[in-house]
Amino acid sequence: MKIGVDGSKLPGAAQLTPVGILDRAHALGMEGVYFRTVLDITPTLDRGVLRELRHHADHLGLYLQMGLAKVNPYAAAEAPEVRVLGDGDYTRGMTRMIEACREGADCGELWVACGNYKRDLPGYYAVDRFRSDAPWPDQLAAIDKFLHQLAPVARHFDCHLNIETHEEITSTEVVRLVESVGPDALGITFDTANVLVRGEDPVAAAHRVAPYVRATHLRDSLLAPIEQGLARTFSPVGLGVIDWPALLGALHAHTPDLWASIEPAGPTLALPIGLNDPVWLALHPDLVESEKKELFRLAEQYAARAANGEVPSVERFRAEPYDGDAFIRRSAEHLRVILETLGAA
Repeated sequence: MKIGVDGSKLPGAAQLTPVGILDRAHALGMEGVYFRTVLDITPTLDRGVLRELRHHADHLGLYLQMGLAKVNPYAAAEAPEVRVLGDGDYTRGMTRMIEACREGADCGELWVACGNYKRDLPGYYAVDRFRSDAPWPDQLAAIDKFLHQLAPVARHFDCHLNIETHEEITSTEVVRLVESVGPDALGITFDTANVLVRGEDPVAAAHRVAPYVRATHLRDSLLAPIEQGLARTFSPVGLGVIDWPALLGALHAHTPDLWASIEPAGPTLALPIGLNDPVWLALHPDLVESEKKELFRLAEQYAARAANGEVPSVERFRAEPYDGDAFIRRSAEHLRVILETLGAA
Protein backbone atom coordinates (compact mmCIF):
# COMPACT_ATOMS: atom_id res chain seq x y z
CA MET A 1 0.00 0.00 0.00
CA LYS A 2 1.35 3.41 -0.98
CA ILE A 3 0.34 6.44 1.08
CA GLY A 4 -0.73 9.59 -0.73
CA VAL A 5 -2.96 12.61 -0.28
CA ASP A 6 -6.13 14.16 -1.68
CA GLY A 7 -4.76 16.96 -3.84
CA SER A 8 -7.79 19.22 -3.41
CA LYS A 9 -7.31 19.25 0.38
CA LEU A 10 -3.54 19.77 0.31
CA PRO A 11 -2.73 23.00 2.22
CA GLY A 12 -2.23 25.80 -0.29
CA ALA A 13 -3.62 23.77 -3.19
CA ALA A 14 -5.74 26.66 -4.46
CA GLN A 15 -2.57 28.66 -5.17
CA LEU A 16 -0.74 25.79 -6.90
CA THR A 17 -0.86 24.34 -10.39
CA PRO A 18 -1.62 20.60 -10.66
CA VAL A 19 2.09 19.97 -11.25
CA GLY A 20 2.84 22.14 -8.22
CA ILE A 21 0.47 20.01 -6.15
CA LEU A 22 2.47 16.92 -7.14
CA ASP A 23 5.70 18.66 -6.11
CA ARG A 24 4.16 19.78 -2.80
CA ALA A 25 2.89 16.28 -2.02
CA HIS A 26 6.27 14.78 -2.87
CA ALA A 27 7.99 17.26 -0.56
CA LEU A 28 5.69 16.12 2.26
CA GLY A 29 6.81 12.54 1.73
CA MET A 30 3.65 11.40 -0.02
CA GLU A 31 3.69 8.56 -2.55
CA GLY A 32 0.77 9.73 -4.65
CA VAL A 33 -1.95 12.29 -5.27
CA TYR A 34 -5.69 11.83 -5.68
CA PHE A 35 -7.23 14.72 -7.62
CA ARG A 36 -10.93 14.86 -6.76
CA THR A 37 -11.96 15.69 -10.33
CA VAL A 38 -10.21 15.95 -13.66
CA LEU A 39 -11.71 19.45 -13.92
CA ASP A 40 -9.41 20.55 -11.09
CA ILE A 41 -6.55 19.73 -13.46
CA THR A 42 -7.96 21.05 -16.71
CA PRO A 43 -11.48 22.48 -17.02
CA THR A 44 -11.28 21.99 -20.79
CA LEU A 45 -10.08 18.37 -20.59
CA ASP A 46 -6.84 19.30 -22.36
CA ARG A 47 -5.05 16.04 -23.17
CA GLY A 48 -1.67 17.79 -23.27
CA VAL A 49 -2.08 19.04 -19.71
CA LEU A 50 -3.12 15.58 -18.54
CA ARG A 51 -0.17 13.90 -20.28
CA GLU A 52 2.22 16.41 -18.69
CA LEU A 53 0.76 15.64 -15.27
CA ARG A 54 1.08 11.90 -15.83
CA HIS A 55 4.68 12.32 -16.96
CA HIS A 56 5.55 14.42 -13.91
CA ALA A 57 3.86 11.96 -11.52
CA ASP A 58 5.83 9.11 -13.07
CA HIS A 59 9.04 11.16 -12.82
CA LEU A 60 8.45 11.69 -9.09
CA GLY A 61 7.41 8.07 -8.54
CA LEU A 62 3.90 9.11 -7.45
CA TYR A 63 0.66 7.30 -8.09
CA LEU A 64 -1.97 9.42 -9.83
CA GLN A 65 -5.72 9.17 -9.36
CA MET A 66 -8.53 11.47 -10.34
CA GLY A 67 -12.28 11.66 -10.52
CA LEU A 68 -15.32 12.87 -12.35
CA ALA A 69 -18.41 14.46 -10.76
CA LYS A 70 -21.68 13.61 -9.02
CA VAL A 71 -23.80 10.78 -10.41
CA ASN A 72 -27.07 11.89 -8.81
CA PRO A 73 -29.40 13.43 -11.45
CA TYR A 74 -31.12 15.37 -8.65
CA ALA A 75 -27.78 17.12 -7.99
CA ALA A 76 -26.77 17.65 -11.63
CA ALA A 77 -27.92 21.29 -11.60
CA GLU A 78 -25.23 21.96 -8.99
CA ALA A 79 -22.51 21.05 -11.54
CA PRO A 80 -23.35 23.13 -14.64
CA GLU A 81 -19.77 22.81 -15.85
CA VAL A 82 -20.34 19.12 -16.61
CA ARG A 83 -23.39 19.89 -18.71
CA VAL A 84 -21.41 22.56 -20.58
CA LEU A 85 -18.73 19.98 -21.39
CA GLY A 86 -21.47 17.86 -22.94
CA ASP A 87 -22.90 20.72 -25.00
CA GLY A 88 -25.97 20.74 -22.79
CA ASP A 89 -26.03 16.99 -22.03
CA TYR A 90 -24.79 15.96 -18.56
CA THR A 91 -24.32 12.32 -19.63
CA ARG A 92 -22.22 13.38 -22.61
CA GLY A 93 -20.18 15.63 -20.33
CA MET A 94 -19.44 12.73 -17.98
CA THR A 95 -18.54 10.55 -20.96
CA ARG A 96 -16.04 13.11 -22.19
CA MET A 97 -14.50 13.31 -18.73
CA ILE A 98 -14.05 9.52 -18.65
CA GLU A 99 -12.43 9.62 -22.09
CA ALA A 100 -10.05 12.39 -21.03
CA CYS A 101 -8.96 10.61 -17.84
CA ARG A 102 -8.06 7.47 -19.73
CA GLU A 103 -6.69 8.97 -22.94
CA GLY A 104 -4.81 11.89 -21.36
CA ALA A 105 -3.59 10.59 -18.00
CA ASP A 106 -4.11 6.84 -18.33
CA CYS A 107 -6.22 6.87 -15.15
CA GLY A 108 -8.97 4.30 -14.86
CA GLU A 109 -9.96 4.38 -11.18
CA LEU A 110 -12.30 7.37 -11.17
CA TRP A 111 -14.02 8.98 -8.18
CA VAL A 112 -17.72 9.76 -8.27
CA ALA A 113 -20.18 10.68 -5.51
CA CYS A 114 -23.94 10.68 -4.98
CA GLY A 115 -24.51 14.05 -3.34
CA ASN A 116 -23.10 17.36 -2.20
CA TYR A 117 -22.15 18.47 1.29
CA LYS A 118 -23.53 21.95 1.93
CA ARG A 119 -21.61 23.61 4.75
CA ASP A 120 -23.97 26.59 4.91
CA LEU A 121 -27.06 24.49 5.67
CA PRO A 122 -27.97 23.46 9.23
CA GLY A 123 -27.72 20.00 10.77
CA TYR A 124 -29.02 17.09 8.76
CA TYR A 125 -29.92 19.30 5.81
CA ALA A 126 -26.26 19.71 4.93
CA VAL A 127 -26.58 16.38 3.10
CA ASP A 128 -28.92 15.41 0.26
CA ARG A 129 -30.36 12.41 2.07
CA PHE A 130 -32.75 14.70 3.94
CA ARG A 131 -34.17 16.62 0.96
CA SER A 132 -37.95 16.79 1.24
CA ASP A 133 -38.48 17.63 -2.45
CA ALA A 134 -36.65 14.48 -3.55
CA PRO A 135 -37.06 11.53 -1.14
CA TRP A 136 -33.86 9.57 -0.75
CA PRO A 137 -35.28 6.34 -2.27
CA ASP A 138 -36.15 8.33 -5.41
CA GLN A 139 -32.61 9.71 -5.54
CA LEU A 140 -31.14 6.21 -5.19
CA ALA A 141 -33.31 4.94 -8.03
CA ALA A 142 -32.19 7.81 -10.27
CA ILE A 143 -28.53 7.23 -9.33
CA ASP A 144 -28.84 3.54 -10.19
CA LYS A 145 -30.41 4.35 -13.57
CA PHE A 146 -27.75 6.93 -14.41
CA LEU A 147 -24.91 4.59 -13.46
CA HIS A 148 -26.40 1.95 -15.77
CA GLN A 149 -26.22 4.57 -18.53
CA LEU A 150 -22.55 5.30 -17.85
CA ALA A 151 -21.48 1.67 -17.31
CA PRO A 152 -20.94 0.84 -21.03
CA VAL A 153 -18.59 3.84 -21.31
CA ALA A 154 -16.65 2.73 -18.24
CA ARG A 155 -16.34 -0.78 -19.66
CA HIS A 156 -15.26 0.51 -23.08
CA PHE A 157 -12.41 2.52 -21.53
CA ASP A 158 -11.57 -0.19 -18.96
CA CYS A 159 -12.43 2.14 -16.08
CA HIS A 160 -14.22 1.89 -12.75
CA LEU A 161 -16.50 4.62 -11.44
CA ASN A 162 -15.68 4.46 -7.73
CA ILE A 163 -18.61 5.68 -5.63
CA GLU A 164 -17.52 7.46 -2.48
CA THR A 165 -19.03 6.53 0.85
CA HIS A 166 -20.00 10.17 1.09
CA GLU A 167 -21.98 11.83 3.90
CA GLU A 168 -25.39 11.23 2.31
CA ILE A 169 -25.15 7.50 1.54
CA THR A 170 -24.57 4.35 3.60
CA SER A 171 -21.96 1.75 2.75
CA THR A 172 -24.77 -0.79 2.35
CA GLU A 173 -26.41 1.40 -0.28
CA VAL A 174 -23.13 1.88 -2.12
CA VAL A 175 -22.55 -1.88 -2.21
CA ARG A 176 -26.07 -2.35 -3.63
CA LEU A 177 -25.33 0.11 -6.43
CA VAL A 178 -22.07 -1.65 -7.30
CA GLU A 179 -23.75 -5.04 -7.37
CA SER A 180 -26.71 -3.71 -9.37
CA VAL A 181 -24.59 -2.20 -12.15
CA GLY A 182 -21.65 -4.60 -11.92
CA PRO A 183 -18.19 -4.50 -10.30
CA ASP A 184 -16.61 -4.54 -13.75
CA ALA A 185 -17.80 -0.94 -14.18
CA LEU A 186 -18.18 0.31 -10.61
CA GLY A 187 -16.08 0.27 -7.48
CA ILE A 188 -15.96 2.11 -4.16
CA THR A 189 -13.95 5.02 -2.82
CA PHE A 190 -13.96 4.25 0.89
CA ASP A 191 -14.09 7.37 3.05
CA THR A 192 -13.40 6.09 6.54
CA ALA A 193 -14.91 9.06 8.41
CA ASN A 194 -18.10 9.55 6.42
CA VAL A 195 -19.57 6.17 7.36
CA LEU A 196 -19.72 7.38 10.97
CA VAL A 197 -22.26 10.02 9.94
CA ARG A 198 -24.59 7.31 8.69
CA GLY A 199 -24.41 5.42 11.99
CA GLU A 200 -21.93 2.80 10.81
CA ASP A 201 -18.95 1.31 12.60
CA PRO A 202 -15.99 2.00 10.27
CA VAL A 203 -14.53 -1.49 10.77
CA ALA A 204 -17.84 -3.18 9.97
CA ALA A 205 -18.23 -0.88 6.97
CA ALA A 206 -14.71 -1.78 5.82
CA HIS A 207 -15.63 -5.47 5.77
CA ARG A 208 -18.80 -4.66 3.77
CA VAL A 209 -17.08 -2.62 1.10
CA ALA A 210 -13.67 -4.34 0.98
CA PRO A 211 -14.38 -6.57 -2.04
CA TYR A 212 -15.13 -3.48 -4.15
CA VAL A 213 -12.78 -0.81 -2.76
CA ARG A 214 -10.49 0.66 -5.42
CA ALA A 215 -9.66 4.01 -3.84
CA THR A 216 -9.66 5.58 -0.38
CA HIS A 217 -10.14 8.80 1.55
CA LEU A 218 -8.53 8.18 4.92
CA ARG A 219 -9.12 10.34 7.99
CA ASP A 220 -10.13 9.74 11.58
CA SER A 221 -12.85 11.35 13.70
CA LEU A 222 -13.76 12.20 17.25
CA LEU A 223 -17.26 11.41 18.50
CA ALA A 224 -19.02 13.42 21.19
CA PRO A 225 -22.50 12.98 22.71
CA ILE A 226 -25.20 15.50 21.78
CA GLU A 227 -28.97 15.55 22.25
CA GLN A 228 -29.68 13.88 18.90
CA GLY A 229 -27.05 11.20 19.51
CA LEU A 230 -23.46 11.92 18.54
CA ALA A 231 -21.46 14.48 16.60
CA ARG A 232 -18.49 13.77 14.31
CA THR A 233 -15.38 15.95 14.17
CA PHE A 234 -12.58 15.15 11.69
CA SER A 235 -9.13 14.36 13.10
CA PRO A 236 -5.80 12.98 11.86
CA VAL A 237 -5.50 9.23 11.45
CA GLY A 238 -4.72 7.63 14.80
CA LEU A 239 -6.06 10.39 17.02
CA GLY A 240 -9.76 9.52 16.84
CA VAL A 241 -12.03 6.55 17.45
CA ILE A 242 -11.29 4.33 14.43
CA ASP A 243 -9.55 0.97 14.94
CA TRP A 244 -7.01 1.33 12.15
CA PRO A 245 -5.30 -2.08 12.38
CA ALA A 246 -8.69 -3.80 12.00
CA LEU A 247 -9.87 -1.45 9.24
CA LEU A 248 -6.69 -1.57 7.16
CA GLY A 249 -6.45 -5.31 7.71
CA ALA A 250 -9.90 -5.78 6.16
CA LEU A 251 -8.94 -3.70 3.11
CA HIS A 252 -5.49 -5.26 2.72
CA ALA A 253 -6.90 -8.78 2.80
CA HIS A 254 -8.87 -8.05 -0.40
CA THR A 255 -6.55 -5.55 -2.16
CA PRO A 256 -2.93 -5.68 -0.97
CA ASP A 257 -1.79 -2.98 -3.43
CA LEU A 258 -4.60 -0.53 -2.65
CA TRP A 259 -3.49 3.11 -2.56
CA ALA A 260 -4.13 4.88 0.76
CA SER A 261 -5.00 8.54 0.20
CA ILE A 262 -5.15 10.80 3.24
CA GLU A 263 -7.91 13.42 3.12
CA PRO A 264 -6.94 16.23 5.50
CA ALA A 265 -9.79 18.23 7.01
CA GLY A 266 -10.13 20.81 9.74
CA PRO A 267 -12.00 20.15 13.00
CA THR A 268 -14.41 23.09 12.79
CA LEU A 269 -17.51 21.21 11.63
CA ALA A 270 -19.33 18.76 13.90
CA LEU A 271 -21.97 16.95 11.87
CA PRO A 272 -24.85 15.46 13.93
CA ILE A 273 -25.56 11.71 13.89
CA GLY A 274 -29.18 11.30 15.01
CA LEU A 275 -28.97 7.93 16.69
CA ASN A 276 -31.52 9.11 19.29
CA ASP A 277 -33.74 10.93 16.80
CA PRO A 278 -36.81 9.14 15.32
CA VAL A 279 -36.74 11.43 12.26
CA TRP A 280 -33.13 10.52 11.50
CA LEU A 281 -33.66 6.83 12.29
CA ALA A 282 -36.63 6.62 9.89
CA LEU A 283 -34.28 7.45 7.02
CA HIS A 284 -31.84 4.67 7.96
CA PRO A 285 -33.70 1.38 7.47
CA ASP A 286 -30.44 -0.57 7.18
CA LEU A 287 -29.02 0.65 10.49
CA VAL A 288 -27.44 -2.23 12.44
CA GLU A 289 -28.19 -2.03 16.16
CA SER A 290 -24.83 -3.48 17.15
CA GLU A 291 -23.02 -0.80 15.12
CA LYS A 292 -25.12 1.93 16.72
CA LYS A 293 -24.07 0.65 20.14
CA GLU A 294 -20.46 0.46 18.99
CA LEU A 295 -20.44 4.17 18.07
CA PHE A 296 -21.67 5.10 21.55
CA ARG A 297 -18.99 2.82 23.03
CA LEU A 298 -16.30 4.48 20.89
CA ALA A 299 -17.44 7.92 22.04
CA GLU A 300 -17.33 6.83 25.69
CA GLN A 301 -13.92 5.27 25.20
CA TYR A 302 -12.54 8.47 23.70
CA ALA A 303 -13.99 10.55 26.56
CA ALA A 304 -12.28 8.24 29.07
CA ARG A 305 -8.95 8.59 27.26
CA ALA A 306 -9.35 12.37 27.25
CA ALA A 307 -10.10 12.35 30.99
CA ASN A 308 -6.85 10.44 31.53
CA GLY A 309 -4.91 12.97 29.49
CA GLU A 310 -4.05 10.50 26.70
CA VAL A 311 -5.79 12.60 24.02
CA PRO A 312 -7.26 16.12 23.91
CA SER A 313 -10.90 16.56 24.80
CA VAL A 314 -13.19 17.15 21.83
CA GLU A 315 -13.67 20.76 22.93
CA ARG A 316 -9.94 21.39 23.23
CA PHE A 317 -9.19 19.71 19.91
CA ARG A 318 -11.81 21.75 18.08
CA ALA A 319 -10.40 24.96 19.55
CA GLU A 320 -6.86 24.24 18.32
CA PRO A 321 -5.67 26.01 15.13
CA TYR A 322 -5.79 23.71 12.12
CA ASP A 323 -2.42 22.72 10.63
CA GLY A 324 -2.94 20.82 7.39
CA ASP A 325 0.69 19.78 6.99
CA ALA A 326 0.74 18.37 10.53
CA PHE A 327 -2.53 16.51 9.83
CA ILE A 328 -0.95 14.85 6.79
CA ARG A 329 2.36 14.00 8.46
CA ARG A 330 0.74 12.60 11.60
CA SER A 331 -1.70 10.53 9.56
CA ALA A 332 1.03 9.17 7.29
CA GLU A 333 3.23 8.24 10.23
CA HIS A 334 0.41 6.33 11.92
CA LEU A 335 -0.56 4.56 8.69
CA ARG A 336 3.03 3.50 7.98
CA VAL A 337 3.42 1.92 11.41
CA ILE A 338 0.23 -0.11 10.97
CA LEU A 339 0.98 -1.10 7.39
CA GLU A 340 4.41 -2.27 8.50
CA THR A 341 2.83 -4.59 11.06
CA LEU A 342 0.42 -5.88 8.39
CA GLY A 343 3.26 -6.48 5.96
CA ALA A 344 1.60 -3.99 3.63
CA ALA A 345 4.08 -1.10 3.68
